[in-house]
Parts: sequence; structure tokens; C-alpha cells
Amino acid sequence: NGGLQDGPTFVPRAQSGKARVLDAGASFIVGDILSDRAARSTTFGLSNELATGFWSAVKTGTSKDMRDNWCVGFSDRYTVGVWVGNFDGRSMWDVSGVSGAAPVWRDVMDYLHRDRPSRQPAAPPGLVRQVVKFAPAVEPERSEWFVRGTETAIVEMLAPARRAPRIVYPAADSIIALDPDIPAPQQRVRFRAYGGAGLRWELDGTGLGAAD
Repeated sequence: NGGLQDGPTFVPRAQSGKARVLDAGASFIVGDILSDRAARSTTFGLSNELATGFWSAVKTGTSKDMRDNWCVGFSDRYTVGVWVGNFDGRSMWDVSGVSGAAPVWRDVMDYLHRDRPSRQPAAPPGLVRQVVKFAPAVEPERSEWFVRGTETAIVEMLAPARRAPRIVYPAADSIIALDPDIPAPQQRVRFRAYGGAGLRWELDGTGLGAAD
């Protein structure tokens, strides 16, 4: 953790100073993504347990069957990880990372920074900031960080007609089991398909509706 008192460091090194674990530029960009509350506002809203009043980068995770969840994040001084679950392995009910582990993480971080703000790290050498536009304009243009030489000014979406239709979920050969603890009429499988236009779902010869 050397160097944290003088500001954030994203490049852990061995004591010899020769072994690099992570590239400084890539680490900075990941931290910038995880600190962007606007990027996660579509899912969580702008006001949520991950939106601290100081600079921080954070990520949540939830196991597929909601067996447990976690929240790991850092500021310029502290790294905090929280796990929430049942020690006997039983699944929880409707508890995700943002509703289970995140409130605990937020309380700890707020306490650690009660008398000390967190500073946003400075970009390391080798990074450039580039305004990116989308075509079509599915999102407003914005400024993003790139490793020098990889920057792009436009992100062009492929037209639906150029994408071969395919089923994304369930994947081929998937085995889906009913949960004995949940009433069968309440259990659902979400179908997902990409590509094409006017696609419709059909299961064992029975139409299920549009795949939009």
C-alpha cells in the first residue's frame, strides 16, 4: 500500500520495484468506469448506495441463484470488500449486491471518510481523452479515456439487417431446473435474441410473441 498517503496508486509492485501487476493506464480506465455514477444510473438511478459524496470506484456482484452477493470498492486511501450470504449456502430472497452488500460498504466508506475527502486520481502518462459520438445517436456524445493509439471518435452500431439472428439465452444444451422453494407459476425463463427485425418466438410449435 505504499504511496497511498500521497494520493492513489493503481500499480501494485513488488518490493524490488520491477514486477508490475497491472498496467497503470488500464487500471486508471477501469477505475474511471467504476466511478461513473451516470454509467450505472440506467440500472440503479443517480441516487443509490454506490453514489458516495466523495470520489470512489465500486462494483457489485450477485450469484445467479441469489445465493450470495458482494460489493468491492476503493477510494484514494481505502479498499473495502463486503460479502453477504448464508454460511450454510442457502439462497437469499430477492437480495442483490446493490441491496445487500452495498449498504454495508457505503456505511463503512462513509465512516472512513467522515473527516477526510477522497481525491480523484490523476491520469497516468500514455492516456488521452477523446470525445466519442455514436451513429446512430443512441446515446449522447461524451468524453472517454483511451490508451494512446486506441482512441476512436465514433462508435458505429451495426444495422439490424447486417446481424444474423441468433438466440442469446437460453444457450444451446442449457438445463433449467425449477426451484422447489418457489411456486412453479411464479418461475420464468427470460428469452433473449439478437439480430434481424420482426423476429418472433416459437416453442414446440406454439407462438410466444415478438422477440423485440
